[in-house]
Amino acid sequence: MLRAAILFFIIALVAMVFGANNIAGVSAELGKTLLYVFLALAVISFVVSLATGRRSGPPLG
Repeated sequence: MLRAAILFFIIALVAMVFGANNIAGVSAELGKTLLYVFLALAVISFVVSLATGRRSGPPLG
C-alpha cells in the first residue's frame, strides 16, 4: 500500500510537469489517502501487537 501511495505521488509529479493539472490533483489526493490508510493500519497493527504481546516476525537467534 505504501508503494501505491508513492506511485501515485510520482504520477502526480509527472502529470504536473507535463501540465495535466487535473490528473496531478487526482493522483496526489489518491496518494495522500493511501498514505493515511497505510499509517492508520501500521499504528493499529503496532497497538495490537503491544496489547497481545505477540511479535509479527520470526524469532531472533
